[in-house]
Amino acid sequence: MTQAAAEPAEKLLEVNNIEVIYNHVILVLKGVSLTVPKGGITALLGGNGAGKTTTLKAISNLLHSERGEVTKGKIEYRGDAIQGLSPEALVKRGVVQVMEGRHCFEHLTVEENLMTGAYTRADGAANIKQDLDLVYEYFPRLQERRKSQAGFISGGEQQMCAIGRAMMSRPETILLDEPSMGLAPQLVEEIFRIVKNLNEKEGVSFLLAEQNTNVALRFAHHGYIMESGRIVMEGPAEELRENPDVKEFYLGVSDEGRKSFRDVRSYRRRKRWLS
Repeated sequence: MTQAAAEPAEKLLEVNNIEVIYNHVILVLKGVSLTVPKGGITALLGGNGAGKTTTLKAISNLLHSERGEVTKGKIEYRGDAIQGLSPEALVKRGVVQVMEGRHCFEHLTVEENLMTGAYTRADGAANIKQDLDLVYEYFPRLQERRKSQAGFISGGEQQMCAIGRAMMSRPETILLDEPSMGLAPQLVEEIFRIVKNLNEKEGVSFLLAEQNTNVALRFAHHGYIMESGRIVMEGPAEELRENPDVKEFYLGVSDEGRKSFRDVRSYRRRKRWLS
């Protein structure tokens, strides 16, 4: 093994034991800790309501608009505390979130949506045009639809537009929330392949919140599983894919064969993971 291979990856994002409360009374996250290394795809997995989106919004400082706040713990990016930064300042640091549900500006064209991602940049029109061409290289379908209003393109194209818009800010890390939501399986595969290419060829690190555990663990390097606002399991994606609990509770398959969803009880999950 070479020395470079033996060295641990540089830590970009560190979330340390955070607690999030909404409306001063509703405890949503309870002691959540995770790390996103430079150059990696990290998956944050769990069912609906597990706390994945809240975790991403805690990192990107979007909680205040929903009357939420981080009340304990700390969040650091490259060793610096980022909890007091505005979302715009965080984008300038290289961290951008792609929201669940795409959230394209429906009345703008695809290209106008992409250009809004460059609003924090001050490196000149030529560099921005170069990055727009790069986005079109990764998403040729967007180039075909560049003059169409975003409200009239498909859900898959809107997801591509949202990721492309994030790329226009020249991010170092993308927080990607539920990219598979509402998309056909073939489109989901296409989106995840593009994410993999952006990671490998452009060096973009990803923290990926996703319910589709099967797909996420095929493309991610490391995974965390959330239940009821807590991290209950974490490890390399390959190990999680083969873990019998993950296979039973999230993939619906056990040593005895495929399981009925109704046979998988959450209390059994809690008893096994939290004991």
